[in-house]
Amino acid sequence: MTTATARVARCLPTRLVAATARLLYPRCEPELSRLADLCPPGCGTAVDVGGWYGPWTHRLARRARRVVTVEPVPHLARLLSATAPANVRVVPAAASDRRGTARLWLPSGDAGDRGVSSLVRRDIHAHAVQVPCVTLDGLGLRDVGFIKVDVDGNEPAVLRGARNILTRDRPALFVELESRIQPIAPVVRFLADLGYAGWVLPSRSWLPLDPRILEAHQARTSYVVSHGLLRRVLPFRGPRYVNSVLFLPDGRRPCVTRFREGDRSGRGL
Repeated sequence: MTTATARVARCLPTRLVAATARLLYPRCEPELSRLADLCPPGCGTAVDVGGWYGPWTHRLARRARRVVTVEPVPHLARLLSATAPANVRVVPAAASDRRGTARLWLPSGDAGDRGVSSLVRRDIHAHAVQVPCVTLDGLGLRDVGFIKVDVDGNEPAVLRGARNILTRDRPALFVELESRIQPIAPVVRFLADLGYAGWVLPSRSWLPLDPRILEAHQARTSYVVSHGLLRRVLPFRGPRYVNSVLFLPDGRRPCVTRFREGDRSGRGL
């Protein structure tokens, strides 16, 4: 279903829509305002897999020496190349576990601006375009401190294609996981085998990930996904839909000392 926000956005200049999305996005994904918890100080290379309009790319560019953004939608990759800071390299391709080409699936009437395109076809998808595929391990990256992955269902393949980086550099990972798209447990197990543990931010404090609780939360709040960006950032907008997990290796912890009264500090999500 196309939201009212998406319909209005079609009538506006793309650069204006992109700038507005970057400005508003931290309100619907508040982890973006907590980059100090995610991206380590002195980060050499940060990777944004699924750049979209660039809300993560632009903020990561202020914190990391280098940013590599992987974006398969051709016009979005061109937009990012034209508007991103000088320390950003844009790779116009889809990240996966192999090189080559693949079909990128999009909804009817959408060229990729809704941010729900994927190499994994779902019932919302109606047409596809051929795009090149790369692996993160094949990009020649060094000193990787942070990787964000938001690819609407292809997250497992992206992580498999980054196994060497995960083993060598031990970066922090911020991964979208949605049980309505794919099971959460396989990704959690894959990363646990590499020494990673998950954390979520349902409110003000980071809590240890419990996949069952996260899946139950997403089942209760999945209707929020149908809301447009503007509705999701309005005051009194109702519950937040938590769909991303911070994975840290080797016993590292986010800033879990920020518990406040009313936070469920004794439970994971």
